[in-house]
Amino acid sequence: FGSRRSGPSDIVTPYSQVFCGVEEMAERYMITRDAVVEGAAVPEKVQLKLARNAALAEEKQKAVAAKKKDLEEQRESLKKRTQEYEKEYADHEQKLVDLRREAKVGGNFFVEPEAKLLFVVRIKGIIKMSPKPRKVLQLLRLRQLHNGVFLKVNKPILQMLKLVQPYVTYGYPTLKTVRELIYKRGFAKVNKQRIPISDNNIISGNL
Repeated sequence: FGSRRSGPSDIVTPYSQVFCGVEEMAERYMITRDAVVEGAAVPEKVQLKLARNAALAEEKQKAVAAKKKDLEEQRESLKKRTQEYEKEYADHEQKLVDLRREAKVGGNFFVEPEAKLLFVVRIKGIIKMSPKPRKVLQLLRLRQLHNGVFLKVNKPILQMLKLVQPYVTYGYPTLKTVRELIYKRGFAKVNKQRIPISDNNIISGNL
């Protein structure tokens, strides 16, 4: 009785007329909901099974309610954080627009702020490559053709890029480009496995 799953198409037994409604338990598990007719003789094993199913149903209901509450809190937190980031980006863009206008009105030149992020893509293989550029590409994690990495803009990185300039192409990505790259080609390393980033739980559960 313990390993068998019953459903709406099960045969009604003589000792009990059972109506089985199948419910989902925590998105994966299914348990039966049995109702025994009053006054029917029920064997002891069936009584144990009914008690077990009732306990499982109660646990499932609590687990689903707790999970629903957690998801609502997480969604609200993510929404609030997204609004804060969007406001920060909008304020930064507006500040640059104001500075450009002030410089134009005053007859001056506005020097654009330096970028802080680089995206580098390898465009050539290992044929006729000397050992030094090959080592630099390994340090930059560009081990294969068409591999891409995000790098911080600083003096050591720029010097390394000069050494491998014939083998790579790079530029300064915008917020839109970074978002699209992560959504389309982003992967996370979980338990030594390369898993595509398809859910926020992959990130929050392994930080």
